[in-house]
Amino acid sequence: MTPVLDSELLKLRSVRSTTYLLLAIALTLVVGSLVSYLMTADWDTATPERQQQFDSADPTVVLLPFGQFCLGVLGALAITAEHGSGMIRPVLIGVPRRRALLLAKTTVVTGVSLVVATVAGLIAYASGELITGDRPEPISVYASFGDAVPTLLANTASMVVVALVGLGLGLLIRSTAGTLVTLCGLLFVLPVVAMLLPAPWGERMYAVMLPVLPHLLTSDDPNATLSPPGAGLVMIAYLVIALGAGGIAFTRRDA
Repeated sequence: MTPVLDSELLKLRSVRSTTYLLLAIALTLVVGSLVSYLMTADWDTATPERQQQFDSADPTVVLLPFGQFCLGVLGALAITAEHGSGMIRPVLIGVPRRRALLLAKTTVVTGVSLVVATVAGLIAYASGELITGDRPEPISVYASFGDAVPTLLANTASMVVVALVGLGLGLLIRSTAGTLVTLCGLLFVLPVVAMLLPAPWGERMYAVMLPVLPHLLTSDDPNATLSPPGAGLVMIAYLVIALGAGGIAFTRRDA
């Protein structure tokens, strides 16, 4: 099993798309920090009444949706790139046990996305704290690092889940373009559509969208549509359905 894991990690590290995606996440961190700086500068010159109308200047607000998408693309390309280039056939000749190959891909995508999401989240937190300093709420959210830990964990978990959903969709669809369009639909289109639905269906549908689940995981609002355990179960359902359907398709049909 170790040689298969090493092979999958080498493939993920060696393709240019991985570098581009990491650079995109780094650029997102820069943009998020810039937005945080501009919001904080505006807050400093605002009246006390207007200051209370501000949202948080946390760079994670920018990082989370685009970080989810980038890691979803990373997971998708772990399999669709091989289908697109035809390399899947020699790969299956070298590793004829498809379940072992699937496990190796899942392990590598999980590990890489976990490291990237954790590092990006910590950088975003540190950047936000450096920019906002000791300013009070609402411009600054966290009184200490301990207060930020639940949010950091929820955001990291959501990005890892989206990476694995991307892998599952790639296994199922086998087309890079088709998988990326589906990811865009899940992350950016369906949440907007849900908001346009009449009450109470709009709120219910919006609450189970992937971009919303990290917030609900750490919410202490008793009136929230989903409780934190409920949000966790929905996130697991995304993972099980995507990877399950993709795994079944990968192990049963021809390359």
